[in-house]
Amino acid sequence: MSKGKLFIISGPSGSGKDTVMSALFQRHPEIKLSISSITRPMRTGEVEGEKYHFISREEFESMIEHDQLLEHNVFVGNYYGTPKKPVIDCIESGSDMILEVDVNGAKQIKSKMPEAISIFIMPPSYKELERRLIGRGTDSMEVIEKRLSSALGEIARASEYDYVVTNDVVDRCVDDILHIILAQRLTFARQSNLIEEVLNKC
Repeated sequence: MSKGKLFIISGPSGSGKDTVMSALFQRHPEIKLSISSITRPMRTGEVEGEKYHFISREEFESMIEHDQLLEHNVFVGNYYGTPKKPVIDCIESGSDMILEVDVNGAKQIKSKMPEAISIFIMPPSYKELERRLIGRGTDSMEVIEKRLSSALGEIARASEYDYVVTNDVVDRCVDDILHIILAQRLTFARQSNLIEEVLNKC
């Protein structure tokens, strides 16, 4: 059985990556989503194991000490990170997995798993990025300006990724990502077992 593939997906706030990811998993539920571990308290509406595993700071620091994370970071005093074992187990079982992280997390993962395929989701324009952030209606203009500045910093690092897709229309963006995933399934490495099986029947 051939191994699965790890796909890293990043995108700045306002790129619409959450909407894209939701649509992608609806269309291809066989693709697995990596679950992050975090040390902040669970928020209303969140479910343990759905998007995050909520663990203690001591547990997280033990994972760091024993090299059990593919990547980790600190945000507002809380640890966020990706446990290594579930990702490795998924890929070894032959399933494809998506790992959604920021640009710093993506860099850490690529240093440990350079064979992972990285995809950066872009907004179609600065104007559209600004419109989306303002349109949320949840942040002050000061916060929006900070989000825009952060987004530009992330976009400047898009060159670190294997692929860049633009989210102008959600379904089109999902199609582009799926084309990348499906193409990876057709590489020689993924098809070598089938080739050997056919040749051995001769």
